[in-house]
Amino acid sequence: MARIPGIIVPVWAKLGSKKREQMLLAFDIGNTNIVVGCFDKDKLLFEWRLKTDLERTVDEYSAILSSLLAQDIGRDVVFDSAIISSVVPPMTSDIVRVVKSTFKVSPLIVGPGVKTGLQIKTVDPSVVGADRVVNAVAVRALYGTPALVIDFGTATSFDVVSESGSYEGGVIAPGVKISIDALVERTAKLPRIEIAWPDSVLGKTTVRAMQSGSVIGYACMVDGLVAELEREVGKFKFIVATGGIGKLFSEHCKLIQHFEPNLTLQGLRILAEINR
Repeated sequence: MARIPGIIVPVWAKLGSKKREQMLLAFDIGNTNIVVGCFDKDKLLFEWRLKTDLERTVDEYSAILSSLLAQDIGRDVVFDSAIISSVVPPMTSDIVRVVKSTFKVSPLIVGPGVKTGLQIKTVDPSVVGADRVVNAVAVRALYGTPALVIDFGTATSFDVVSESGSYEGGVIAPGVKISIDALVERTAKLPRIEIAWPDSVLGKTTVRAMQSGSVIGYACMVDGLVAELEREVGKFKFIVATGGIGKLFSEHCKLIQHFEPNLTLQGLRILAEINR
């Protein structure tokens, strides 16, 4: 079966059509991508990235997911639960409808009323992004505390979990891609560039100069914010990066210790277990 254009599907061992218990479907709906993960108990079997597209219909998403699931795990696998974290409210109801109609389960939606085991010490806990809560739950369970999660997505978020395990707040910065997009759109001669680490800070070409300012400069911003946070709240035992371009910055930022590409999906799995 041909792959569907625009969807990244890593290669995993196929499961066949055997029915399994405790199969979880997890959705992390972001501004750029919808990341979908399938768990068999605590094992992540596969992950897909779909473009977040408000123009795509419920039927289209249902057809895409049905096709990919049939291709990778068989048509007869039954999901007994699903969970959704979303920062795009218009997409949430559509994915809920997809899950109910296609997989015959009612998904848990991360938000007020969901058990997290996490004390949120912000002015208004109800407005903290679902993805940030999920990441905090995950880093506490998988690494420990005190911890800092840096999620490199459309925006870059820094989330602080105290030694006692509470969510203390954080920082939100424009993501590196939208920063570059804004630079290109507002200047006449600057080209679009690849997000890549240049060979030197001093750029001998326009592209290298832009990469130096946008990528090396962004890494300096990240290290600077981490240092300021540590001065304010104390040293972190664990500093964990995640998100689409988290690997690049985890390799070059001086203060990032770990890169966990599936941190949000793992947090969703943990929350599904807590609320099962």
